[in-house]
Amino acid sequence: MLPVKSLAGCCLLVLTFASLVAAEDLTPQQEIDQLVPQAMKILQQWEQTDPVAGDRKLHVVYWTPNDREPAPRYRERLSEILLNIQNFYATEMSRFGFGPRTIQLDLAEDGLVNLHVVTGEGPYKQYDTPDGRRIRQECIPTLREAGINPDEETIVIFCNMSNWDPEKRTIRQNSPYYAGGSPTGGNAWQVDSPILELSSLANKGDNVRDGQYGDISLGKYNSIFIGGVCHELGHSLGLPHCKERPDQKEAFGTALMGSGNRSYGDDLRGEGRGTFLTLAHGLKLASHPQFSGSIKGLSSKSDAQVEILDVEEVDGAVQLTGRVTANPPTYAVLGYLDPDGHSNYDANTAVAVPNEAGEFTLRYRPLTPNFQGRIRIDVCQVNGAATTYAGDNSRWGFDLTTDSNAKPQLKTIRQKLKLLPLIEAVKSKDEKRIAELREQLAAADDKLVAEVAKRLSAPSKAKRPYISPLYVPKEVTEVPLSDCQPETAHVGYGRVAYDHVPGDQMLMEARGRIFPHGIWAHAPAQHTYDLGGAWDNFSGTVGLAGTDGSVVFVINADGKELYRSPKIEAGRLHDFWVEVTDAARLELVVEDGGDGNTRDWAMWLEPVLGR
Repeated sequence: MLPVKSLAGCCLLVLTFASLVAAEDLTPQQEIDQLVPQAMKILQQWEQTDPVAGDRKLHVVYWTPNDREPAPRYRERLSEILLNIQNFYATEMSRFGFGPRTIQLDLAEDGLVNLHVVTGEGPYKQYDTPDGRRIRQECIPTLREAGINPDEETIVIFCNMSNWDPEKRTIRQNSPYYAGGSPTGGNAWQVDSPILELSSLANKGDNVRDGQYGDISLGKYNSIFIGGVCHELGHSLGLPHCKERPDQKEAFGTALMGSGNRSYGDDLRGEGRGTFLTLAHGLKLASHPQFSGSIKGLSSKSDAQVEILDVEEVDGAVQLTGRVTANPPTYAVLGYLDPDGHSNYDANTAVAVPNEAGEFTLRYRPLTPNFQGRIRIDVCQVNGAATTYAGDNSRWGFDLTTDSNAKPQLKTIRQKLKLLPLIEAVKSKDEKRIAELREQLAAADDKLVAEVAKRLSAPSKAKRPYISPLYVPKEVTEVPLSDCQPETAHVGYGRVAYDHVPGDQMLMEARGRIFPHGIWAHAPAQHTYDLGGAWDNFSGTVGLAGTDGSVVFVINADGKELYRSPKIEAGRLHDFWVEVTDAARLELVVEDGGDGNTRDWAMWLEPVLGR
């Protein structure tokens, strides 16, 4: 375990205004040179005041089905790979100026990694890619017997689930291959194979045919799967996906948490710059207990609060200024510019270090024409706590679009900024504050803000939806369907909700627009309404919240399909208008897009009955 780093003569923390410019127009190296010393001062002040050293390590399991022996030389091969990955992280952290902070391996007296060998309960044919949880459960008794709490440590499970044919030189695998975690614990599932070998990284020949990647050199195979170990380990440590900015690519290569799992070691074959760690993720790892050697305050969750002060376009970037308060202190604020889709693999990063007042500035770049996506914020505290880890569910996120000239459209973000205090008051159930903000926003010049505020702040005791469409007074010619009582309502995840999205975001927001009313309908979902022949038409828009997922929306009347949307993915809206004259029963259905219902956060937006 690395010792907690020292700083001779450390005194009161003094940060300059340079923290606020957050790397405007700096090269990637200038960005590092400016921000890392500031972050290190905050980290070291925390680590050295009443220090609590820890000995957190990475624990490695080798799991094999009960009808297979471990692959040849598994311990030697995997030890070489893990030691190489340990060196990768140490080298990258040293390049930033953090010193050789890195993962800590549990080594035996012979210098190899201690691997806990587990034989599965069933044969190979009983396991497949989705079975990570089952395999982990089979590993838990062995870990606990060794004195390891798998819920509070970082665990890597190598699964002996590859199929190598040395004569045909073909290989395929159906192993779990994913990860997630935080500084307090995580899990990564990997695949082992007889040809997973560090010494083969430089091999430009001896081609193999992989079931997923096709005809590739033996070296490229190992780039992909050794890089995959390094990448998934990053997730287990709490890192999300991200992509290198163009200036970072030119300077350093391919970001580990983007496509860097496929370029690891490419430089050894003269096939590219290889893989690097982004500054954003170096900053995040700097407080991980394996990297810092400190477990001070490790059990405390993030309490960070961010006040957004302004969002504007400055020199071709979206510039966000804010103020963060947190205890323990914040040493880094990370930003992500995340296009819709692709599971945030293509999210560019922005970084800042707050000054003594907690103020920071993030610059989201580069902006591209006709961009559709989201900007978000992650706050890193000195005890390792953060507001997000391997996922992308930021408490502070804004939909963003640009026009054909890459000019950002900021109206929706500014509307959301006006509504954020009300959202926080609603979440905290501060009735007095809700009433004050309701009155204040009702007088706003922006009619959309006023309408959204009215609906979000409706008294909790008010029963909404309140009336069946059949009983809406006949003189009313239009009614939002979210104001109407359904006969039945079911959603595929979470709870039924109207005029808001469950969770921290609350706003019904899609493709850079805020909608004043609507119906939350996570797939698979069904809502039915008694029309009683009282309405003539039904219209609105369909879309998804967030930056991922895919669904299909269906409208039925008296069992007859009136509308079926194309497959709707993040960033896409689709308008509908159907005739419902004489229809007795209206049914709204949301189906998943054929790829499961993960993140299928569907919304019926501004759905209105008319006559």
